[in-house]
Amino acid sequence: MKEDLQPEQDNQEQDEELYEHYRFKADPGQSLLRIDKWLLNKLEHTSRNKIQNAAKAGLIEVNGKAVKPNYKIHPLDEVVINLPTPPREVELIAENIPIEIVYEDDDIIIVNKEAGMVVHPGYNNFTGTLLNALLYHFQQQNPENPTVPYLLHRIDKDTSGLLMAAKNEEAQAFMAKQFFDHSITRRYIALAWGDFEEDEGRIEGHIGRSPKDRKIMYVFPDGSEGKHAVSHYKVLQRFGYVTLVECRLETGRTHQIRAHFQYTKHPLFGDATYGGNSIVKGTTFTRYKQFVQNCFQLLPRQALHARTLGFVHPTTKKVMQFDSDLPDDLKAVIDKWEHYVRYQ
Repeated sequence: MKEDLQPEQDNQEQDEELYEHYRFKADPGQSLLRIDKWLLNKLEHTSRNKIQNAAKAGLIEVNGKAVKPNYKIHPLDEVVINLPTPPREVELIAENIPIEIVYEDDDIIIVNKEAGMVVHPGYNNFTGTLLNALLYHFQQQNPENPTVPYLLHRIDKDTSGLLMAAKNEEAQAFMAKQFFDHSITRRYIALAWGDFEEDEGRIEGHIGRSPKDRKIMYVFPDGSEGKHAVSHYKVLQRFGYVTLVECRLETGRTHQIRAHFQYTKHPLFGDATYGGNSIVKGTTFTRYKQFVQNCFQLLPRQALHARTLGFVHPTTKKVMQFDSDLPDDLKAVIDKWEHYVRYQ
């Protein structure tokens, strides 16, 4: 009898979680077999070691419960595996690109990405990415057997801030479980248009591809499309026409903060994709218009910085947290708004 296999591969539309979701159902006549061996026959281009690491990290569930690699598959078992799979659309080439390394050990590396740098190679961006730079860095450490970077999450090209990669499959699986469970602490600093009514708030709304433009994301408040997304914000400074906020991600969807803030009519300052690169709030005075244009020239991107990253270390199991300073372009614009409010 043929086994009833129903692979459900879902390359999830998320910048922050990079994994593939598979679902299988065992045949009614399935004989007892270790699940790591069983899955090895189902997943192409996947090693048994990678499957075992996923199981150890709690990324394999049978009938709704996490199992270890030695679990014996039973007839009609429903198996779900969330497998960390960094993008490998093109061959990764080492490039000598300067990067700011915040922390590094045998398991992970954390960098402070500058705005304008793409995270990984892909369409129209085959070189000059963070992964190209990481591979070069690892080759300098060990030319004979360089480490391959395992991307754990992403931030947009024109967003600056902290980003982490794993240096081995065990660390990759352990960290992927934290991203999957949304237990990673991620806080961003953003400058958004408008004066927020509340000092703190919660934005909830499914995020998916826009029906009109597949390159941008859209909020579906009725949940008819997209995926569940929750963002939290806290006001740090008010400048009347714009507001400096701290954002905490509860989920990690593509362009989540940018799409959620546009949905609440507070697009990020300078965000050309989501309507923040024109004057959204303010006066009609020529002096004010010129001031805003000067700010756009200082910060020709969305005003968004990934400031905080907190997690449990894959080997020591200790809680670690890292913070990065605001980049010069964002600090300069904040300083201009402070001066404008003070002396207008």
